[in-house]
Amino acid sequence: MSSGPASGEDPFQQFGQLSQQVADQLRKAFFNAPHPELGEVFESLTAGLQHESARWAEVQQRHLQTQMQLWQNLLGAKPGETQEPLVSPEKGDRRFHGSEWQQLPFFDYLRQSYLLNAKFVEEAIQASKLDSQTKRKAAFFARQYLDALSPSNYPGTNPEVLKLALETEGKSLADGLKNLVADMEKGHISMTDETAFAVGRNLALTEGAVVYENELMQLIRYRPLTAEVYERPYLLIPPFINKYYILDLQPENSFVRYLLEQGQQVFLVSWRNIPPELGIKTWDDYIEQAVFKVMDVTLELTGQQKLNMLGFCVGGTLLACALAVLRARGDERVASLTLLTTMLEFSEVGEISVYLDEAYVQKREADFANGGIVHGRELAMTFASLRANELIWFFVVNNYLKGRTPDAFDLLYWNSDSANLPGRLYVWYVRNTYLENNLAVPGKVQCCGTRVDLGLVDMPTFVLAAKEDHIVPWKSAFRSARLVGADVQFVLAASGHIAGVINPAAKNRRSHWTTDGMPQDPEAWLASATQTPGSWWPRLSEWLARQSGGRVPAPERLGNDRYPEIEPAPGRYVRVRDHEAQQGAG
Repeated sequence: MSSGPASGEDPFQQFGQLSQQVADQLRKAFFNAPHPELGEVFESLTAGLQHESARWAEVQQRHLQTQMQLWQNLLGAKPGETQEPLVSPEKGDRRFHGSEWQQLPFFDYLRQSYLLNAKFVEEAIQASKLDSQTKRKAAFFARQYLDALSPSNYPGTNPEVLKLALETEGKSLADGLKNLVADMEKGHISMTDETAFAVGRNLALTEGAVVYENELMQLIRYRPLTAEVYERPYLLIPPFINKYYILDLQPENSFVRYLLEQGQQVFLVSWRNIPPELGIKTWDDYIEQAVFKVMDVTLELTGQQKLNMLGFCVGGTLLACALAVLRARGDERVASLTLLTTMLEFSEVGEISVYLDEAYVQKREADFANGGIVHGRELAMTFASLRANELIWFFVVNNYLKGRTPDAFDLLYWNSDSANLPGRLYVWYVRNTYLENNLAVPGKVQCCGTRVDLGLVDMPTFVLAAKEDHIVPWKSAFRSARLVGADVQFVLAASGHIAGVINPAAKNRRSHWTTDGMPQDPEAWLASATQTPGSWWPRLSEWLARQSGGRVPAPERLGNDRYPEIEPAPGRYVRVRDHEAQQGAG
């Protein structure tokens, strides 16, 4: 592949090359992503509109009249005259913030015409006679195409890009093409300056050691930061879709370091980035060979009879299943449970449901019947598409059309560091959760030879949801909390799936909501809740202290004779990128 246009080449030739490569790259990324048969969705939409011909005609007529008015405004515009727009972007839409979009009549027309067309499509879908799920699919995929067609995404129709190209004599375009080629070689869109971070250099720095490992995971024990620690250890199960260091980014926003500063004994699972030969591993394998095993190791290393446990996102789903199995067997070693942005009840999962229908799951079950891996970048593209303007198109414009390097941001670096999953684990998970919601029915699912009843999970439980979470909608997290048979402390944090969790106490940002009781209606809970400024971390610390026993001198050794220190944290497993794992264990 060419590394970019030669120096001295006409800037407008560079311009054309850039436009074509952007289009090719994004088209490939979108159409290679898994999604239902779009033809069937839009055939249903057409049929639905035919059954609502009067409403359809009304929407059409209103749209044509507004477009005609917009055209007349353009023809009648006078130099220096500012007209009230007929349509404006939604709050938070950053695509048309540049003053050039309003000051130059032609681009103002492009902007408003595009927004009117997008509004027309949305109204047409809502006017159609479709069932709710088909309407949701039609709206979602229509928005994907509309987002892709925005005039802000193309060099010739973005006045900010044109202005910058003229000011730099084409250098911004040449730089953008280089950025595009570099990202094509990496296989993903750069959301941050990836040269600014490295695991073990300025991420995942909290001191500790790997004290156990097997083919699925490593167990890290962190060195205490206080002279005395709580008796009961705190064992963290992060999601296996991404890397664990979301909980240990930089010292100033490390959740792990905060817990250590509060006197907790912290253990954490670092999941393996799965190579092809481990694609046969199952949900049960992750429970038995990972969750159960690290519980045993943690208790032996600390000499305790009980421990506290935390699960984050899908790590929480896995942990809840494991605890239901243990409780059914009479095992009461887990004293308390913390769930962060976790779903156990999947009746309302948000827009991710448009990807996960019966046909898709059956196909993936056939694909992985004999093993195989789900590539981390496939999952990353799926989740990014839920917020395409923010997580795809913003970076297309910034990186490729404007030739800029994205800002250094640790959360987005972590977000790009995806991990591969065993295919058999993945299909079990999506069928029994997103597709059939089986965990919500006591005894319907069997894990490790035991029927799963989440009502048996009866230890004190702290549940955190995030109000703007697009992956685990907060109301679903609330309904999930009501499935466990425990005394639940439910906390709702501001912001989204990750920023709602990683909210350092020292920065005192955002806010959270709390109240007693767990009524059936989440809106009723919110109506009675009290909003408290600042991080929710101190609230967890206070709750956890009550579950953690007395204080004892901090241990000097992290390992013992049976489980010696294998290597310093962060360990080997977390450093393996998904494309390296796909090449096999080596």
